Amino acid sequence: MNLRERKKLAAWRAIRTAALQLFDERGFEAVSVEEIAAAVGVSRSTFFNYFASKEAAVFDQDPEERDLWRALMAARPADESLWDSLTAILIGFNELLGDRLPMQRRLQAHSPALAKSSWDVVGEQFLSDLREWLTSRVQAGDSLAATLQLNVAFAAQNTAYQVWGPEESFDDYLLQLKKCLHRARPISADQPIATTGS
Repeated sequence: MNLRERKKLAAWRAIRTAALQLFDERGFEAVSVEEIAAAVGVSRSTFFNYFASKEAAVFDQDPEERDLWRALMAARPADESLWDSLTAILIGFNELLGDRLPMQRRLQAHSPALAKSSWDVVGEQFLSDLREWLTSRVQAGDSLAATLQLNVAFAAQNTAYQVWGPEESFDDYLLQLKKCLHRARPISADQPIATTGS
């Protein structure tokens, strides 16, 4: 990362940190984009150079996290069952979000706008990368079973998030996530899906 990229990342993080702090103190609806920008000493237009909206400041993922979750995917053994790989990746990915996921949950619980928001906590980039990883792991004939397991795994994650109380700890959420993934485990999950090139 060159100097310009580091400065951009530092600005992105400063704006997001200020936004989350203001939202947590005063509520999402009570804080304006102008107030967030002023807290960091930048203009309103600078805020929108980094975030498409106030919601984006809550849910957008740190640009450097992508390398971390890609490493989670790359680390899964080729002979591991797909379900076990998905379980490990989703748990690891959620652990990466431990510094902000509880605040996001509280904000959603107390903000009518965020409660109705269509923003996905998981993030489109992570979903895209996970689908790409899935494609690399299975042969074309196994794509239906693999996609079904992926969708079931995300349903388990969404269930854990939905039943997680806004005042409960992040450890409580992780425990619910592990329980949901365990209960959703397919009967045939112990049989590895044939990988490409095998």
